[in-house]
Amino acid sequence: MQKRTVEQLSEQLLHKPVGALTPEERGVLEAIVSRQIVADDAGELAEERASFGERLSDRVAAVGGSWGFIIAFALVLFAWMLLNSKILGKFDVGFDPYPFIFLNLMLSTLAAVQAPIIMMSQNRASNKDRIAAAHDYEVNLRAEIDIIRLHEKIDVLMIEKMAKLEADLGEIKAAVGKA
Repeated sequence: MQKRTVEQLSEQLLHKPVGALTPEERGVLEAIVSRQIVADDAGELAEERASFGERLSDRVAAVGGSWGFIIAFALVLFAWMLLNSKILGKFDVGFDPYPFIFLNLMLSTLAAVQAPIIMMSQNRASNKDRIAAAHDYEVNLRAEIDIIRLHEKIDVLMIEKMAKLEADLGEIKAAVGKA
């Protein structure tokens, strides 16, 4: 079977002219023609494209959304309240006495900063999902096209085999007819 071009594969397998192909379809056909593998790790592709800010937001979200952070933060809050009400309060030097106004300001500030950072990380996760979906589409398309090509090759082999059998059968009939 001769090597086909992207144009030929497009017409024969996808039933589309080359101009109507999506970039993913064209990339898959070009990979087939050049015998390249299209199965890359989508996570690595997304990580390569990530900016410093995106990677930082992922780390902040990973820490801020963990049980370790919640437990440590609860301990810090409890220590803050204990220090300002019981320990330093006895000496009348508490820097944030009850109702802990400075602590409330710190918590509000933390929430105001942490929420958008976590949202950035969630946006990045959805971008990773889109990259993975596009990659999965390319791999699935490649697999389907390869299956179609294998069917074509098997069909050609079967036709050749049938023609040889018919020729052999004709020879046998001719030999039996002479005998």
